[in-house]
Amino acid sequence: MNQALLDKIESEQFRKDSSAKFGIGDSVRVHTKVVEGDKERIQIFSGVVIGRRGHGINQTFTVRRISYGEGVERVFPVHSPRVEKVEVERKGSVRRAKLTYLRKRLGKGATLVKEREGRGVAGVAPVEEKSQPAEQVAEQVAGQ
Repeated sequence: MNQALLDKIESEQFRKDSSAKFGIGDSVRVHTKVVEGDKERIQIFSGVVIGRRGHGINQTFTVRRISYGEGVERVFPVHSPRVEKVEVERKGSVRRAKLTYLRKRLGKGATLVKEREGRGVAGVAPVEEKSQPAEQVAEQVAGQ
């Protein structure tokens, strides 16, 4: 079949909301719909996104977390109707597309936290300017 025709058919199945605004290394909370009998509820799976793969309607992402001392990974389709929403808790700063090395790490070594933006040079305190009343500034200028 023609690839353009397949892309057009797939584009109708995409999610309308912008829940795909997360990247590798981000700490996320994935809200999934779980059907138990005739009832439906929302279950939350929180962890670190360690990879994304696929293209178009087949795109998936993998979330990893430590549960009771055991590493648990779960793969979610990005455009699945079972995935209610994806909340980003923290942005991660990484230089890799796949974070499989996190499988070997434990505790704080497995966390990826992006430093706060707008921080100055490390170890140097920001300079605070003292404000003067307008009359004092006018006297200083007139005296010169």
